[in-house]
Amino acid sequence: RAQERDLRAWLYAGEATDERTVASALRGLAARVEDEYGVTVDVVTVGDCDVEEVLLPLVRAAGEAVTNAAKHAGTGRVDVYAEVTAGAVDVFVRDRGTGFDPDTVPEDRYGVRHSILDRMQRHGGTAEVRSAPGEGTEVRLHLARPQEARPHEGRPQEESHE
Repeated sequence: RAQERDLRAWLYAGEATDERTVASALRGLAARVEDEYGVTVDVVTVGDCDVEEVLLPLVRAAGEAVTNAAKHAGTGRVDVYAEVTAGAVDVFVRDRGTGFDPDTVPEDRYGVRHSILDRMQRHGGTAEVRSAPGEGTEVRLHLARPQEARPHEGRPQEESHE
């Protein structure tokens, strides 16, 4: 997979794995997880934007979700889908592995609770974990993008003196 990533990065400038854009940051975290855990992480992104400071918690929560899937799902594959729009970034991390019951996770286990759910809430986003034993797991992350100042829309109209 590492050689395939290197070849794609060389052939297609849009396949970077740095952290300048949301797509490249997700590809970078996928590469790290693939190398560390020996699983395949497929990343598909629709749209892209610079990784602004406000979006870092989303990228980090996605990294935690991918790492958890690689470590605990018992499958060799994790899928990541991201959609970047003018108003928000949504990331979905899914595996078709062993799954678990989120309500039975002991209080002393902090990965999902603190690194994903609480992190997203602290930064004004949302996170949802859908899983069941034998059904795999899907983590949904949503974070609004900061709205840039809009130009004044109610400009006074010029008077006509005709």
